[in-house]
Amino acid sequence: MVSLKKTLLAFLFAFSSVAAFSQIQTPRQLFPGLFEAVQLSDIFPDNKTFVDANPLIEPSLIIKYYNSQKDKPGFDLKKFILANFNVPLANGDVFKSDVSAGIRKHIDTLWQVLYRKHDTVSKYSSLIPLPNDFIVPGGRFRETYYWDSYFTMLGLQESHKTVIVKNIINNFAYMIDKFGFIPNGNRTYYLTRSQPPFFSMMLDLLAKDEGEKTLVTYQPELLKEYEFWMKGAETLKPGQAYRNSVRMDEGAILNRYWDESDKPREESYKKDIDAAKETTQKPGDFFRNIRAAAESGWDFSTRWMDTTGKLSTIKTTEIIPVDLNCLLYHLETTIAQSYLLQGNVGKQQVYLAKAESRKKAIQKYCWSEKESWFMDYNFKLKHTTAFRTLAGVYPLEFNLADAKQAIKVAAGLKADFFKPGGLVTTGNRSGQQWDSPNAWAPLQYMAIDGLNKYNQTGLAQSIAQSWIGTNMRVFESTGKLMEKYNVIDTDIKAGGGEYPLQDGFGWTNGVLLNLVNKYHIDNQ
Repeated sequence: MVSLKKTLLAFLFAFSSVAAFSQIQTPRQLFPGLFEAVQLSDIFPDNKTFVDANPLIEPSLIIKYYNSQKDKPGFDLKKFILANFNVPLANGDVFKSDVSAGIRKHIDTLWQVLYRKHDTVSKYSSLIPLPNDFIVPGGRFRETYYWDSYFTMLGLQESHKTVIVKNIINNFAYMIDKFGFIPNGNRTYYLTRSQPPFFSMMLDLLAKDEGEKTLVTYQPELLKEYEFWMKGAETLKPGQAYRNSVRMDEGAILNRYWDESDKPREESYKKDIDAAKETTQKPGDFFRNIRAAAESGWDFSTRWMDTTGKLSTIKTTEIIPVDLNCLLYHLETTIAQSYLLQGNVGKQQVYLAKAESRKKAIQKYCWSEKESWFMDYNFKLKHTTAFRTLAGVYPLEFNLADAKQAIKVAAGLKADFFKPGGLVTTGNRSGQQWDSPNAWAPLQYMAIDGLNKYNQTGLAQSIAQSWIGTNMRVFESTGKLMEKYNVIDTDIKAGGGEYPLQDGFGWTNGVLLNLVNKYHIDNQ
């Protein structure tokens, strides 16, 4: 009888969670017709502007007024939006930098500029309320982002802001409990996908300040996140895939990026509609591949495309990404450690076995002897993908490479990725922002930290110094820290992507402060 009650309670909780989730409406659902008209009209250069706008009255009333006015002579769509919505301001200078005060002072000020109060959410906003204050990346990114936050935390920890680190972690734990996963960001239009699963890495950071009990405290959320990524995996047969899980031919489970929706992204609606005109894929397949790339954080890169490197060939859902599987290996070992701390050796062994199986599969499918590199793997075509990318450093960060592989990866980094300003993301100049000549703080950090774990300290320091130098040159000339950098033509701003270069910038600040302190650059 007790077990029956527990089962019933569990079912009711799950049902209520799903019901609550299903009642959340996105801007496209709230404003049918009006949404499409605005997003396809170019009245705002950035599609994210409208989906982030706050309705001033009930959405149903806005739709009623719109439908009654839209066909009348002289109707001005932009005036109508501005009269009925509080529209976020276009990106501008957030504050005046004092370059002479140095980079540490600048970053310390930025923590305040990028700080957001949790209790200021408008009733009909697409912003999802959170229980704690948080840090945003900056620019057009007005909400908390999943994988950005880990790299931002690296700097917050250097700034001894443990309270903010814990607040961000508690926000993510809250979303795991509410939605069953951590969304891309805390917006309703992000509720169909996650992002690279850094939650367990975040707990490692917090554990440095609060001890290993941290892993036990958040064990329920670790398990729920793992369940999200592995949903349906147990029933898969070799060669089959479901959501984020793929069963490989020899039986191991590896994972891919996925999105529950096969519609154009609301925050990039027009760009997705236009891009779909260039592909031979079915629209739903194309949109899901685009969305899955957004879940990866690498939106967009030739790593998801065929040898032509054209966006129209994107096949994200067919690809086993090496970085995602390294992160899930870490999640598995973290869960194992949380059980060990509880004295539950049986459960510890279960998750260690899962981690060991994944490690063997990463070695089997992702290591390319020909390329001397850890590659992504196309499970449909049954071979590694066409391009080497900086995702290949993740096995070093998580100690999944053997000594010889680490030496080869280090040699490849030095020969092909290391440019005057840091590590380029790929070797391809495609116009996509996650390709050459662009470089990004998270990947510099993962490479530097991974190299240090295999005693490649000289190369790690050289990369760190080049990256710090790039950051500092741009800061001294502009007073800003950017989202990404051009590390080949170091006098030119980074470009590509779906939106202008953003400044702020959470993960750049975090990684830079971490590296400046690690390498004792004290003149800043």
